[in-house]
Amino acid sequence: TEIMYGGPPQPKQSPIVVLKDGTEREHGHKAQIANIKAAKAVADIVRTTLGPRSMLKMLMDPMGGIVLTNDGNAILREIDVNHPAAKSMIEISRAQDEEVGDGTTSVVVLAGEFMQVAEPFITREIHPTVVVGAYFQALELALNYAKDMSKDIDITNMDEISKIVKSCIGTKFVSKWGDQICNLAVKAVKQVTNEKDGRKEIDIKRYAKTEKIPGGTLDQCKVLDGVVFNKDVTHPEMRRFIENPRVILLDCTLEYKKGESQTNMELTKEEDFKKALQQEEEEVKALCEQILRFKPDIVITEKGVSDLAQHFFLQKNVSVIRRIRKTDNNRIARCSGATVVNRPEELQESDVGTECGEFSIEKIGDEYFTFMTKCKNPKACSIVLRGGTKDVLNEIERNLIDAMNVARNIILNPKLVPGGGALEMALSAKLGEHANTIQGTSQWPFKAMAAAFEVIPRTLAQNSGSDVVRVLTELRAKHAKPEGLNFGIDGKTGKIADVTELNIWDPLAVKLQTIKTALEVSCMLLRIDDIVSGIKKKREQPKSQMGQQAMAAGGAGMEEAAETFGDARDGQINSSNYSFHFKTILQKK
Repeated sequence: TEIMYGGPPQPKQSPIVVLKDGTEREHGHKAQIANIKAAKAVADIVRTTLGPRSMLKMLMDPMGGIVLTNDGNAILREIDVNHPAAKSMIEISRAQDEEVGDGTTSVVVLAGEFMQVAEPFITREIHPTVVVGAYFQALELALNYAKDMSKDIDITNMDEISKIVKSCIGTKFVSKWGDQICNLAVKAVKQVTNEKDGRKEIDIKRYAKTEKIPGGTLDQCKVLDGVVFNKDVTHPEMRRFIENPRVILLDCTLEYKKGESQTNMELTKEEDFKKALQQEEEEVKALCEQILRFKPDIVITEKGVSDLAQHFFLQKNVSVIRRIRKTDNNRIARCSGATVVNRPEELQESDVGTECGEFSIEKIGDEYFTFMTKCKNPKACSIVLRGGTKDVLNEIERNLIDAMNVARNIILNPKLVPGGGALEMALSAKLGEHANTIQGTSQWPFKAMAAAFEVIPRTLAQNSGSDVVRVLTELRAKHAKPEGLNFGIDGKTGKIADVTELNIWDPLAVKLQTIKTALEVSCMLLRIDDIVSGIKKKREQPKSQMGQQAMAAGGAGMEEAAETFGDARDGQINSSNYSFHFKTILQKK
C-alpha cells in the first residue's frame, strides 16, 4: 500500500497563518461583488442630482458647516467612506472636475452602471479578464462613434458659446438666472484667454477669481475689467480714489531688516542708542526713496510695511496696501502691466504698471474692498458675486466655475455632441448592433455595456417624474432609425424631444472624458480579486493604565507611545497624549 500511494500517511498539517490577527481579507468573487456593491452605493448617492429637475443634497461637515449643492464632486468630497472601491469612485469625480470641470455626476453614475452590469458575469464565473477585454473593445468604438456624431462650432461667435453654456447651466441651481450666469462665464473666459505663439492659454483657476460678498441680489453680479480684493490702505489719510495710477508691485517687506542670528550691541554712551535708532530710520528711508524715485501713486506689497515707511509714502501722497495674497498680486500684474519685484533697488521704469484706469476703495457691508478697474488690456479678472446668504453664494460660485470650464472646453476644442441622453442612447444602439458581429463569450459583456449607456437617459426620465419604461422604449425605437440620432430626454418635461431643436448640447471633450474615466475605473475595480484591510488601530486605553503599561513593559511601552504619537499626528487622538509620549521618552533616557 505504501508503494502504491507514495509512502506512509502524512500527519494532518495545521493551517499556515500568513497575515496578522485582526487583518480582514476578501478574496475572489467575494472581493469583486463587494467592489460592485460599493460602486453602486456611491452612484446611488448622486443619481438624483442629474438633470434640470435634480434634487439638492444638504451635507454637514465635522465643523458644523452646511454644504447645500447638487454638484457631484462637491457632494462626494464631503462624504467620508471606508471602502477602497468607494474611494476610487469619489476620486474619479474629482479627476473629472479638475480635467474638464463638468460631468462630475454623469461619470459616477455611468461607472456605477458599468460595474453593476458586470455582476451577472462574475457570479456565473466568467473570468474578469474576458469582461474587461470586452469593455476596452467597446470603449474604443464608443469614442470613435462620439467623435463621428460631433459637430464643429464657430468660436468667434459668442452667442453660440453662450447657448451651449446655458444648456449646461440648465441642470444647476442658478438655471433661473441662466442668461446672466452665461454672460458672466463667457466674458470672464474671453478676458483671461491669452494667446502665445499660436497657442491658447486659459487659466481660470489662477486668473479668474470670484469675490463673494454677502448681501445684495444676484442681478448685481458682474465681471470687472480689472481686479478686486478685500484690503484697505494702511493709513487713513492716504488717497482712496486715483485715476490712471502708476502701480508698483513688491513681494518684499518695507521694514528694517533684523539680523538672522542673535546680535548683541554694546552701548558705551547714551548717544549710541539714538545712533542705532537713527541708522534703522535711514535704512527704511533709503528703501522708500528707491521706490519713490519712480513717482508711483500706489505701492502694493505681499509683506509688511512699517509705520515709518508709511510716513514717508504719505508725505509723497502715495497709497500703500500691504499683506496682499500672492495670487491677487499676480492678477494685478496681469491687469496693470506691472512686474512683481523682489528687491526695491532693482526697480526699473518698465516694472511700473500704467494700464490701470481707476483705483478706488469702497465700503461694502462692514468691509473695505479695493477695485482696480478700467484696465486697457486685462488678462485677468475678478467676478463679484452678490447673494442673500453664504450657502447661496457658494453654490453660485460652484455653478459659475462649471460654466467657465464649459466655455473654456469649447474654445480649446470647438466640437459639440447632442445632450439630454441622446449621445448615450445613440452609443447604446450602435454598440448593440456591433455586439452581434462579435464571436465567443465576450459578446455578452459587450452587449451589457451597450445597455449600461442607457442609464443616463433613464436617470433623466426618473428625475423628471415620467413613465421610465414607456419613455425608454419609445427612445430605443427612435434610435433604431438613422434619422433618430438626435432624440433624447427633455429633462424639464421628461418627454422625448429632438435635443438639437431645444439647443441642448454638450462639449465633446466633457463626454469623451466621462466615458474614458468611467470605463477605465470600472475595468480597474473589476480586476481586483483580493482586498486586504490593514490592522485596525489599537483602542485607546485610559491614560493612567497606558502609563503603567509603558513603565512595566520597558521597550514595549516606548513602542506603544510611538504609535500613540503617530495617531496624534493624524489628528485622531487628543493632544494630551503628546505629553505622555515625551514623558515616556524622558523616563527611558
